[in-house]
Amino acid sequence: MSVADRVPGVSEYGSVDPAPPSKLADVTSLRSILVDENQKMFQRMRSVFSLRNMRTDEAALALCDGFSSKSALLRHEIAYVLGQMQNPSAVEKLIQVLRDEDEHVMVRHEAAEALGAIGDRRAVSILSEFLDDEQPEISESCEVALDLLALCSSDENIDW
Repeated sequence: MSVADRVPGVSEYGSVDPAPPSKLADVTSLRSILVDENQKMFQRMRSVFSLRNMRTDEAALALCDGFSSKSALLRHEIAYVLGQMQNPSAVEKLIQVLRDEDEHVMVRHEAAEALGAIGDRRAVSILSEFLDDEQPEISESCEVALDLLALCSSDENIDW
């Protein structure tokens, strides 16, 4: 049996995740695994996707706690799934991540895109602030996020 036969394919979000969701269904337990630097990255990633799939404010906030991780890869994935969840409870943390100039550029870029995907107008000023950032990954992501926010709030018929 190959890995493809054992690992689920496309998620309910239309993405192919690098790890299948954990079988755990308790936010507290999943959060504990996520923030535990001694856990294997694969298990931490499984927690990320389980929390995403819960689609609750509590799960989104547990994911936000994962931004304390030493792993830029994990922090990037957290920002990505918060964008997929489109849960407004993550907006303040994503703004904080975008503002943090000591944060890895790819995490900041993903935080900007997540803010656009969430569609919360609170993000407009921070995204506008970074339109001229010297790092193109940041400025371009903010441009895309602002355009998405404008499109979603317009009267245009959105045909995805």
